[in-house]
Amino acid sequence: MNSHMVVLNGQRTLLSRVMGGVLSLLAVGGILVTIAAFAYGKNAARQSFDRILLGAANDIAESIDIVNGAPIADIPVSAFGLLSLAADDRIFYSVRGPQGEVLTGYAGAVARDFTHDTLTTPAFFDSTLQGERARFVTVARRFSERDFSGAVFVFVGQTLRARNAMALDLTKGAVLVTGIGGIALLLGAFLVIRSAMRPLEHLTRDLSHRDPYDLTPMAADGPAEVAVMVHAMNRFMQRLDRQVGAMKHLISDTAHQLRTPVAAIRAQAELAIEDDPAHRAQRLERLVRRTRSLGTLLDQMLSRAMVIHRTDNAPPSAVDLRDVALKVFEDRDHEVLAPEAEVRLEIGDVAVIVMADEISLSEAAKNMLANALRHGTSPITIGVCADRGIGEIWVQDAGPGPANDVIDTIGQRFERSAASKGNSAGLGLSIVRAVAEAFEGKVHMARNDQGFRVSLALPADQSTGKV
Repeated sequence: MNSHMVVLNGQRTLLSRVMGGVLSLLAVGGILVTIAAFAYGKNAARQSFDRILLGAANDIAESIDIVNGAPIADIPVSAFGLLSLAADDRIFYSVRGPQGEVLTGYAGAVARDFTHDTLTTPAFFDSTLQGERARFVTVARRFSERDFSGAVFVFVGQTLRARNAMALDLTKGAVLVTGIGGIALLLGAFLVIRSAMRPLEHLTRDLSHRDPYDLTPMAADGPAEVAVMVHAMNRFMQRLDRQVGAMKHLISDTAHQLRTPVAAIRAQAELAIEDDPAHRAQRLERLVRRTRSLGTLLDQMLSRAMVIHRTDNAPPSAVDLRDVALKVFEDRDHEVLAPEAEVRLEIGDVAVIVMADEISLSEAAKNMLANALRHGTSPITIGVCADRGIGEIWVQDAGPGPANDVIDTIGQRFERSAASKGNSAGLGLSIVRAVAEAFEGKVHMARNDQGFRVSLALPADQSTGKV
């Protein structure tokens, strides 16, 4: 690997892991080929030298004649010529009569019994020759003459040195060819793997040279596996970019929005201290209004930051919008925000299930209700409905709502309508829009016969069979 590929904490590189696996497979394959080659060489050597033994035995058998009623063997030179092909081996031959008597050759006992009357084909067997393992063949030649009738047996044997040498040579040749082929395959595998891993090296180089604040998507070039990883990294960077953006917005918004109310609170407090007692109550009342406004601003800013964080990190789950509306209604926050306002709950008996984050939905519903309480007309209704695979949680007041040109700007951060009269930070419906975008929903604002309605519409979960 090159300098762009960094190995941490002694971890093995992917190349070394793959090459280790390839080498292990080649080693196992080499062992199996060696065993198969040795078995093949041993079998080939046995067949070759068995033919030599059989040829020598047949030559000797063909040289046997019946003279004066007795078998006579004139051993031909060709028989010993065949056996001499294995120069380092000891040889054995013996010609025996029907009763096993030695007619010519070695008189040593052959460690095998034959049924003389049934021996019709050459028979091979393994035994020892002067304490060394050897291979033998027996050939029978039958005679039916007036003065001699019966079988004469020819035994020829040979030690195994030449056979083993031949098997070893064949094995060495096969292993040599296999080894050269294995090395070529290993080198080819190394080059192929290096070529296949080059996109990873490019990706590593691009990431190491990238500016820490650069979270733009990377090009998904290269094989499909690398493209999948790049897509996953791009999605992660998008989430990280949103988190960093939310943090930047929170910091900038805090610095921008808190400066004026904090300065106003300080001024009102200083005036209350310096003013005469007759005006102190009025100063304190203004100070309380300012602190309440500041508290509302802080609550909305923290709520928006929390919603953005949860929509990026909390996995969606099945949520019944009726539970969300019921919880917001039973929390009774409206009794603090607008004690004189009448708030109603309108939910049906059929569950309206959506895939979202319950806490984020609750924050959105609370802000929809708070917005209606601040700018709408009582009575105010929070409700849930479903139609054509879309679930909605909505808040409706009895007023006419804002002007048409104002509706288009409602929901943008710190966008105040004329109806807010300076008492709103413009974050309420911005939170609702953020929740809608996070869960593939939409925010609808429209007038109807009963008043002005703001609704958060989300795709219903069809898997539950309820909408």
